[in-house]
Amino acid sequence: MRIARFAVAGQDPAYGIIELAVDGQDHPDTISTLTGDPLTGAAVNFTGERHDLDDVRLLAPVIPRSKIVAVGKNYADHAAEMGGDVPLKPLLFFKPNTSVIGPGETILRPEGCEDLHFEGELAIVIKRICKLVPVDRVPEVIFGYTAANDVTARDWQSSDGQWARAKGSDTFLPLGPWINTHLSIEEAERLHLETRLGDEVRQSGSTSQMVRGIAELVSYISAFTTLLPGDIILTGTPAGVGAMEPGDVVHVEIEGLGTLSNPVADA
Repeated sequence: MRIARFAVAGQDPAYGIIELAVDGQDHPDTISTLTGDPLTGAAVNFTGERHDLDDVRLLAPVIPRSKIVAVGKNYADHAAEMGGDVPLKPLLFFKPNTSVIGPGETILRPEGCEDLHFEGELAIVIKRICKLVPVDRVPEVIFGYTAANDVTARDWQSSDGQWARAKGSDTFLPLGPWINTHLSIEEAERLHLETRLGDEVRQSGSTSQMVRGIAELVSYISAFTTLLPGDIILTGTPAGVGAMEPGDVVHVEIEGLGTLSNPVADA
């Protein structure tokens, strides 16, 4: 199931189920509206209202209620291109929920930033309050998966000594276009991931290249911080990260999760 958040002119944002056209069937891509927020745990139902996808604006599929926990250097080839090895333990940092934007929204290069980078990643969406989750019970706490771009001010990352500004500035976490709720962990760990700058492929890898898998990461993170419904875990990026400039459009495409596209501009 593909869960999306969307807006129609004159109406409040709503959740819906994406219905993509199937080869050989003659019907448009549509979204069926749901009552309420499926991440609250309350029962949701179809309202009976359906829109063509071309007539709605897809929003970030989730605005985390508390936090985004990101994992650094979880692909060996990316760790190498950054001049180091994979850390002995997961390298973690936080991004604020104010950094989240949706498909089509503009990534803003802050004043004073001179080296803005893209990082295409698989994002885990948490389903319920959880703490100290054993590895074998991690599937119970995952709502689904979406695509993410862990935007980074690389010059600030080098100069600041910590990553709050470099990773947490406004617009530094595009998410979307929807959440796929029906992937198993095993399936989510073998998805093709590609990042394009315009038409040029810059990252091409697979989630199978993650050094630490989804269950290990969720269990490790939940050991020190309580995870809440809608929290996001970013699982790291493959090699090929690089600079993007105002006027560029960056596309993060993950197999089964759609394509997340965002233009870049100066703030």
